[in-house]
Amino acid sequence: MDPPAAKRSRGCPAGPEERDAGAGAVRGRGRPEALLDLSAKRVAESWAFEQVEERFSRVPEPVQKRIVFWSFPRSEREICMYSSLGYQPPEGEHDARVPFTRGLHLLQSGAVDRVLQVGFHLSGNIRELGGPGEPERLYHVSISFDRCKITSVSCGCDNRDLFYCAHVVALSLYRIRHARQVELRLPISETLSQMNRDQLQKFVQYLISAHHTEVLPTAQRLADEILLLGSEINLVHGAPDPTAGAGIEDANCWHLDEEQIQEQVKQLLANGGYYGASQQLRSMFCKVREMLRMRDSNGARMLILMTEQFLQDPRLALWRQQGAGMTDKCRQLWDELGALWVCVVLSPHCKPEERVSWLQLLGKWDQLDVCPLEEGNYSFDGPSLQPTMALSPGREEEEDEEEEVVAAGSRHTVFGRALQAGSLHWSDAHLQRILASDSYGPSLTGTVGGEKPTFDPQGRPLWLGEPFPTACARVDTLRAHGYPRQALRLAGAIVNTLRLQRRHQLESYKQQKKELLQKGNTCITNTEGWVGHPLDPIGCLCRALLEACRLEEETLALYPGGPFSGFGEVLFRESVPMHTCARYLFTALLPHDPDLAYRLALRAMRLPVLETAFPAREPHPHPLDSIMSNRFPRWFILGHLETRQCELASAMLTAAKGDPKWLHAVLGSIQQNIHSPALLFKLAQDACKTATPASAPPDTTLLGIALELGLQVMRMTLNTMTWRRREMVRWLVGCATEIGPQALMNIMQNWYSLFTPVEAATIVAVTGTTHATLSRLQLDAPRREELWACARTLALQCAMKDPQNCALPALTLCEKNHAAFEAAYQIVLDAAAGGLGHAHLFTVARYMEHRGLPLRAYKLATLALAQLSIAFNQDSHPAVNDVLWACSLSHSLGRHELSAIVPLIIRSIHCAPMLSDILRRWTLSAPGLGPLGARRAAKPLGADRAPLCQLLDAAVAAYIATSHSRLTHISPRHYGDFIEFLGQARETFLLAPDGHLQFAQFLENLKQTYKGKKKLMLLVRERFG
Repeated sequence: MDPPAAKRSRGCPAGPEERDAGAGAVRGRGRPEALLDLSAKRVAESWAFEQVEERFSRVPEPVQKRIVFWSFPRSEREICMYSSLGYQPPEGEHDARVPFTRGLHLLQSGAVDRVLQVGFHLSGNIRELGGPGEPERLYHVSISFDRCKITSVSCGCDNRDLFYCAHVVALSLYRIRHARQVELRLPISETLSQMNRDQLQKFVQYLISAHHTEVLPTAQRLADEILLLGSEINLVHGAPDPTAGAGIEDANCWHLDEEQIQEQVKQLLANGGYYGASQQLRSMFCKVREMLRMRDSNGARMLILMTEQFLQDPRLALWRQQGAGMTDKCRQLWDELGALWVCVVLSPHCKPEERVSWLQLLGKWDQLDVCPLEEGNYSFDGPSLQPTMALSPGREEEEDEEEEVVAAGSRHTVFGRALQAGSLHWSDAHLQRILASDSYGPSLTGTVGGEKPTFDPQGRPLWLGEPFPTACARVDTLRAHGYPRQALRLAGAIVNTLRLQRRHQLESYKQQKKELLQKGNTCITNTEGWVGHPLDPIGCLCRALLEACRLEEETLALYPGGPFSGFGEVLFRESVPMHTCARYLFTALLPHDPDLAYRLALRAMRLPVLETAFPAREPHPHPLDSIMSNRFPRWFILGHLETRQCELASAMLTAAKGDPKWLHAVLGSIQQNIHSPALLFKLAQDACKTATPASAPPDTTLLGIALELGLQVMRMTLNTMTWRRREMVRWLVGCATEIGPQALMNIMQNWYSLFTPVEAATIVAVTGTTHATLSRLQLDAPRREELWACARTLALQCAMKDPQNCALPALTLCEKNHAAFEAAYQIVLDAAAGGLGHAHLFTVARYMEHRGLPLRAYKLATLALAQLSIAFNQDSHPAVNDVLWACSLSHSLGRHELSAIVPLIIRSIHCAPMLSDILRRWTLSAPGLGPLGARRAAKPLGADRAPLCQLLDAAVAAYIATSHSRLTHISPRHYGDFIEFLGQARETFLLAPDGHLQFAQFLENLKQTYKGKKKLMLLVRERFG
């Protein structure tokens, strides 16, 4: 395969590869390059210097110098690649923080000096201006290189980043652009070999003297080892030379900080919920593609490091443990990771041993428990998908798709497609000819037939060798590895295949038109949908065509106007949605041919990927169809598709304003094809806003459309409540108000299918009868009363269905109508018998008192007390205040009501402090003296006379029972609380005529019963005698 055309990396300075000659090696016009330089270039690119020394016993110094000279990288493309972002910044934005940009600025500002090349080692100083008030900073930079690649870097700035720092960039660019100005020396070992003993000793001593604080310990250790005859250092021939270049066996690759890559990916994954983290990870993926395009082995190396960190993401184990799916951002990143591995494994120029090592790694990762499975349509939890090539040229409607055989015993993870790509190759003769020539046709091979068609009737090449996504993955692989021309040729063959399939579909449609139109859609023709596919086949194909500037011809084939396209009469389930394209065409066609514009847009409204079941009596064309019946694309793709569908519908609604025919057609399409309540509600809001401009009368038809959409939203979300329901209900009432009173009454009369009882009683009925609504409607008295009657009926129905939450709103709404109010009150009484809770009854009772109906309040309070039960230890029961209020109400009404409520109090309340509190409240004043009392007594009631004597006896009995209960399991730290409790009991005992004797007997009983609690009884005697 032809090598890729040389391309300058994005962000690199303009200019051809004239810098290839050393950028500064100016030759005279027309003067040929010296043979020595030509030879040295070739040797410097491909041979390690150790290999040169082994091959030739003596290499002349001038030759050595030329090899060393040409061994430094000659192009700025790689320097740019290793010191800049993986994507082009937005136009007009040149990020000064990018190392390459900063390094270029340092070079141009003359910040590089004292540059020295010793063998394969380059060093220099970079002076960088500090900030305001800061001194100039000096950085020492060292670069090692071999075979035109930088193999290691070191800088005094202690850079901790993926990229080379700006100082390394500045020194590298200086060496490329001003190579002739750099002082060049042979490797230091060559210089040392020319020294005699005295010179060597002087050299070492001066070196130690200049850097004694850093090297003296190391120098002494080495001296000791050399003087020891049997030491390891004396057994090795020669000595290491860091300036002599790499060895024969050393890997020849650009310097890549693996630790920083791992640390950065780990940190970005930890911040995975943020948009910037995902963007930076995608930037790193772009950097991998850039390396692959440059034939840089670090591309695969960097991808391996990133994959290992992805698999160590702690969220994977958490999601697996919880059985939850990963987030949409994370899923998209995993998809891109898997697609990149397909490109790496499918490389057309990699060595077999490299591919084997990659497949071994992928196989190991594939077996990890935390390795994510492909989501949705493209994977199964148990079986794996093994592809086989399938071709059915004999049938008109069949396509060349992948037949996937379910094989038990393995999973299909995100690396499954890369593992399958390991079995693909580029040796197919037909494929090789497609890639080799733009003019490949039948005349070059002498045949058009064969086992499978290789050309269409016009003689254009086809590629039917594999499924569409796999073929598009080949296109992506060719682009990723720097074969843009070959990628375009294969993309053209794929488009030819799609065009031919469209023609076959049209012929089939003509023969089966009546049957297909009755069904409305077709059977599934492939087991993989193209929308949201992990390999993004449509995107790969479009990018290849766009990149080659051939959009007009080839890309139109992706939107075939046949009967099975996105605009056709019959729709494939796996058809690519056409909403964005249709919206553009609708806007363009509307002024010229409105009917055509609406027909096209209405057809494009269909979204077949949301269909989850086969039509009735439709045969399953493939054994996997029963498994694959749920053909949703990835769920994070759906939101995007549905939003575009909603935008198309909104454009049609706005354009159809004033045209009832198309408005109702658009409404029918929306109700049939849009399934998201949130998007339907947005359409309803947009339609209402469009229908009611501020400076013109409203469009009643469009308002009706908005109301219909709102009603559909209410029905869809009635049983699946959302946090926006209250907003939706209020908006619906407002929309109905804009239309008129009849629309408002209609939603009140049909509330059962639209609202919950609480929504109907508290929002619909109340909002529909507010002063603002009535003023907006401008109704006369009879019509206003009709609306009120409808609202009251609604409130009563809601109270009957949900008395707990709707009784009080119904009473409030019916206050001005005696009959309705009585009906609501009766509903409350009936509900009390049916189990309406005491809390709700107390609330309604307080409302009745507030309305000036104390007897009804008293009635409801007694019903609430009958349901209440407060135990002996529930001093802080939530109903305490309600009970005290009910007692105060009965006391204010008179002796009769007081006498009637006492038995209820005794039966419901067993808490001694509460009983004694009620007793004292009732003895403070005479019953009936309150503001609600109609009868007046002469003096307060005594605690020893009826009806309070019964309550006194109950309080005394409660204190006795509670005391025994507390003493059963009392601990010493509660003795003080118990003594205080006995003090309260004595006060209640003393309300009786013989209370003193009763309390004394009670204490004596305690002393006898609990005489084992000596400390407690001692405290009792000290307090009470």
